[in-house]
Amino acid sequence: MWRAATFAKSHYDAILLCIALLGLAVGTALYFAGAPAASLAWSAGTVPVLIGLLVQIARSLRHGDVGLDIVAALSMSAALAFGEPLAGNVVALMYAGGQLLETFAAGRARQEMTALLGKVARTAMRYAGTTLSEVAIAELVPGDRLLIRQGEVLPVDGRVASGRAKLDMSALTGESLPTEVAAGDEALSGSTLIGAPFELIATRPAAESTYAGIVRLVEAAQNSKAPMARLADRYAVAFLVLTVSLAGTAWALTMDPLRALAVLVVATPCPLILAVPVAIISGMSRTARIGVLVKNGGMLEALARIKTAVFDKTGTLTGGHAAVAAIHVAAGFAELDILRLAASVDQASNHVVAEALLLAARDRKLALSPPTNALETPGEGITGIVDGSTVALGGVEYASKALAQGGFAVLSSAAPPGAMTVAVAIDGVAAGLIVLEDRVRADARQSINAFRAAGIERIVLASGDRSDIASTIGTSLGVDLALGQLTPADKVVVVRREAANGPVMMVGDGVNDAPALAAADVGVAMGARGAAASSEASGVVLLVDALAPLAKAIVIAKRTRSIALQSIFVGLGLSITAMIAAAFGLLPPVQGALLQEIIDVAVILNALRALR
Repeated sequence: MWRAATFAKSHYDAILLCIALLGLAVGTALYFAGAPAASLAWSAGTVPVLIGLLVQIARSLRHGDVGLDIVAALSMSAALAFGEPLAGNVVALMYAGGQLLETFAAGRARQEMTALLGKVARTAMRYAGTTLSEVAIAELVPGDRLLIRQGEVLPVDGRVASGRAKLDMSALTGESLPTEVAAGDEALSGSTLIGAPFELIATRPAAESTYAGIVRLVEAAQNSKAPMARLADRYAVAFLVLTVSLAGTAWALTMDPLRALAVLVVATPCPLILAVPVAIISGMSRTARIGVLVKNGGMLEALARIKTAVFDKTGTLTGGHAAVAAIHVAAGFAELDILRLAASVDQASNHVVAEALLLAARDRKLALSPPTNALETPGEGITGIVDGSTVALGGVEYASKALAQGGFAVLSSAAPPGAMTVAVAIDGVAAGLIVLEDRVRADARQSINAFRAAGIERIVLASGDRSDIASTIGTSLGVDLALGQLTPADKVVVVRREAANGPVMMVGDGVNDAPALAAADVGVAMGARGAAASSEASGVVLLVDALAPLAKAIVIAKRTRSIALQSIFVGLGLSITAMIAAAFGLLPPVQGALLQEIIDVAVILNALRALR
């Protein structure tokens, strides 16, 4: 919808530009030929632009928007009234040209975001038994088995049924290199299959998929208006008053209406309403290119001012998934045998620990056996028979009930204090203890350093995990403060307390982080596929499972804000200087109009630097 509106506006602006250019060309030719109709041609090139501008002003006023388009209309009207049609035609030409340039610049800046919207799948090939049929993606439900063909965009999130899928994920992550996804692993909607066809088991409905969430966020971002742009509107009102006052004063003191006309044309149109939106959109586009979706321009501005960053631990600084760190075994048992038997039993469980054991067994290429007579006690453990052996695994207390003698005391003493463990009993004997851990992200320490380099003065770890674990991880990463055992309400308190030191950014991924994300000046959700509540409460969404792009986004935001402020103050300074010169008669109307439009073009081109 936005692209269609932009296309229509660019054509409309191009038509007005052609009319103004034709009027100027014909009028100039007639002028040098000595024909008296030159003034008529110049006026004809001005009037259509003026009419279009008046219609636009009327629409803006109905919405309560007052801008410097009024000055453009006044200058064209005054030029026609005071017998300066050439000046009016120049203003019309430059105004139409400026509008076309702004539309082009905004379209160029939005390319990275609109590229995301062009890859939405509409249908999918779904199996019904052994039969394939094409269905609308709205009909897909979790558990559906889909055939993904080469070149197709994945319609929903799912898991690879078998083999390996070679995917282009550049629309999601900005990464140009293809990614291979193994059987059983998650494949995200919005990625494109560039390898052999494969089968996908849907895990989410289309409306809840990663790509659908990204599309909604992008559309919201495109329709937003930055506070800096609104600030520019307020400057525009003051500038309008200054322009009219200066023009009226020059006329009153000199009794020369051309002085007033010169002041008006040299202020038309203002770089405020042209360059600032272009700079903000350019910055948002640049962050989208590296996998950081900023929902609106206000968030981009706030991101540029952040002084303190508060990070959740699980899923943010750590991977968010339990992984096998070590296996302690009793005499007579082997590590791989214990893992194979435990994972075999856990095939009958959907517990997160079972997922970790199965992943570890798959990584070690262990051949699992089907369990029989499996019985799971929720939250405690599971027991089953594998290859003739009775295997019980779970918490130490649960596994101890299956022991004929002895216990897990010796094995437990070898595990790190406070570690998550799975006790394994085989045929009534304490066989081993599997130690699990939520590993710190490989790029976490480097990313923390990148945040400091980007201007973040204070970094806080706020975790719901135990205080000793939070403290250990915080020390290893070099954060300024590590807090543990925090409830969602406690995290909100931390964010508000840190706000005393300046604007705060909160980074999290779970439902429990949503209140703190909403309380922060900038909330950042780790991945659009994370908890819906965290993505909704945040102003920034990381589309890639990494922290480093967020540090880059902060640098981009700072640069974008700097460029926008340059456009405001340099453009205003040059315009006011030119207006004063015009008021003193140093700039005739035609030369003044040309000078002002040069200023406008310059600040728009400067705003586009935010794309680099």
